[in-house]
Amino acid sequence: MTRPRIRVAAYVIRQRAVPALLVFDHVGMVEAGTQVPAGGVAPGEELAQAVLREVAEETGLLTATVIRQLAVEDKPHPDTGQPRRTTFFFLQAPVDAPDAWEHRVGGEGDDAGMTFACRFRPLPLEQPLADAQDTWLGRIDPLWTTATGGNR
Repeated sequence: MTRPRIRVAAYVIRQRAVPALLVFDHVGMVEAGTQVPAGGVAPGEELAQAVLREVAEETGLLTATVIRQLAVEDKPHPDTGQPRRTTFFFLQAPVDAPDAWEHRVGGEGDDAGMTFACRFRPLPLEQPLADAQDTWLGRIDPLWTTATGGNR
């Protein structure tokens, strides 16, 4: 049996009059869909540190704080079918975080050199996220469950 790839995913919420979720799209890759920051955990890296690193790498947002872990999901990769285990976290963004921006990913990872169009989308979401990444939003607030997302 193949060991799952260990990953983290972030629900970064900005609390204003209407709460909003930080999402991004790959510039020039419409087929990738709208996503939340997510990615692999380095050997020996704590999950909470990994989720903060992924948010910073993929969006450039350095001021998010971890509130709590929400769920652990064992689900194969949608393209390769390889096993993966993703731990979803609830993070908070400062209220003065911008509404939208573009971020070019640095470093040497799989996303290096890509540009992501980042933005805060009002909750509840009108459309589900790519790969059903919105599934666990209802664990933060049941009113944030999307029409096709779950509230497990």
